[in-house]
Amino acid sequence: MTTTAIVGLGNIGSRLAADLVDGGRPVLLAGRDLAAARELAGRLGDRATAVTTAEAVDRADVLVLAVWFDTIKELIAEYGDRLDGTIVVDPSNPIAPDGAGGFTKTIPEDQSAGEIIAGLLPPGARPVKAFGTLMADSLRTAANRTPHRGAGFYAADDTAAGEVVAALISDAGFDPVRVGGIGSSRRIEVFGDLHEGTIGSVPTAREAAELL
Repeated sequence: MTTTAIVGLGNIGSRLAADLVDGGRPVLLAGRDLAAARELAGRLGDRATAVTTAEAVDRADVLVLAVWFDTIKELIAEYGDRLDGTIVVDPSNPIAPDGAGGFTKTIPEDQSAGEIIAGLLPPGARPVKAFGTLMADSLRTAANRTPHRGAGFYAADDTAAGEVVAALISDAGFDPVRVGGIGSSRRIEVFGDLHEGTIGSVPTAREAAELL
């Protein structure tokens, strides 16, 4: 089984970790605060192990960077030369508060975080866009939904890397649905036509296929 690490233990990272552990997937947990990672690992049980960010980078076959868009860029600047061969999962959404109770996009409208992050990674890294289409609450409430599981969208140029992440999406309690290559990332980011905030719900895989 591949080694999966999650860097970032906020709303998305901690919820995804819980979903993966519930699905039988061991995870390494890392964040700015090792004590917080240990506390979360203790709550999740034997399948979760707290590590430093450096350990997560070095040990992971699949590295989920569940942090803000700008923080991912910082992590790549620091650890990029150690990511050769690693599947790097980007769940980020390039947004910031708009001062009126909502959010605004922080990059040009025709760009995506997925493409920008993929462009910053070293040539040997294997980027996949995933786990950023659903809000944290839906990761909790819609995982293993019955009778029809919700769709988990992902985008990848590397077919094999995409299939590895698709298995993670399945273990997390969702049916994986590929939207295309990394160039399709904007569709599954905030304000994209396949993001939960635009659709207004978590579609089933059949409904998702119709939306593609």
